[in-house]
Amino acid sequence: MSKLIKQDNLQKGLVVSRFGNQVEIEDDDGNIFRCHIRRALQDIVSGDKVLWQEEFSSNKKVNGVVTKILERHSVLQRLIRYEGLKSVAANLDRVFVVAAPEPAFSNRILDRYLVAIELANIDLVILLNKSDRLDDYPELLDTLKIYSDMGYQVIPVSAHNQQGFEELKEALAQHTSVFVGQSGVGKSSLVNALLPEVETSVSELSETSGLGTHTTTVSKLYHLPTGGSLIDSPGIREFALGHIDKPDLEDGFREFEGLLGYCKFRNCRHVSEPSCAVLEAAKKGDISKLRMKSYHYLYHETDED
Repeated sequence: MSKLIKQDNLQKGLVVSRFGNQVEIEDDDGNIFRCHIRRALQDIVSGDKVLWQEEFSSNKKVNGVVTKILERHSVLQRLIRYEGLKSVAANLDRVFVVAAPEPAFSNRILDRYLVAIELANIDLVILLNKSDRLDDYPELLDTLKIYSDMGYQVIPVSAHNQQGFEELKEALAQHTSVFVGQSGVGKSSLVNALLPEVETSVSELSETSGLGTHTTTVSKLYHLPTGGSLIDSPGIREFALGHIDKPDLEDGFREFEGLLGYCKFRNCRHVSEPSCAVLEAAKKGDISKLRMKSYHYLYHETDED
């Protein structure tokens, strides 16, 4: 059946969720409208501010169609094999990278997230979930101190007993944020603890693999009672960095700041070059060996990508 779109009735709205070729849009009064997405706007994600038009159709569940994505002040993207660069969430003020002792903590995966977020120019916080189990992983605190010493805010929390939640709520207040991290680290459990009225699927770690399973299937923006908004996105195991040019990778390591430009060679890779300011700082202990290993690993990984 043909559809009739009203003219000259553009309305502004906030995308709170997307599922397939439809989105839910919220207006300033909290009303929710379901809209179709035009083919040219397939990159639309939760957090986007849009213009939409009311649409009369036999499908009473659909209220209109999105006509334009308004300018974003930030966007978090990831590279999906065979699909290219895809947006995860838009207009973010802060990204919370969730890590945990279980599944096995990986500083390389954490560093991959940090590089992607640093290059997107979005503020970030490291959340260590399941911190009630830290007695079994004393070395993890030493590893995370490397990041706090660089100026990253590190918040130990536990979705199980809500340890650290006051600091977490303060960090979330008045910001639009998203949780990212490996499957199984407890992103959905944290959302459930913060928003008990929201029923988000939570699964246990696989006993055989030690890895989590993807539980969130629809990206959704929630308003927090303490102020601010939280986007719960589908489980993301890791960010590939194949879309990042090698020369830009160094900008994702904040401890390199102040050293760049002081190497002997202008196009220094900070791998094995003589008189490299970064490598010399690492030898002095000003840059951790763990982070230098991550940089070299990610540098060579971009070759493979």
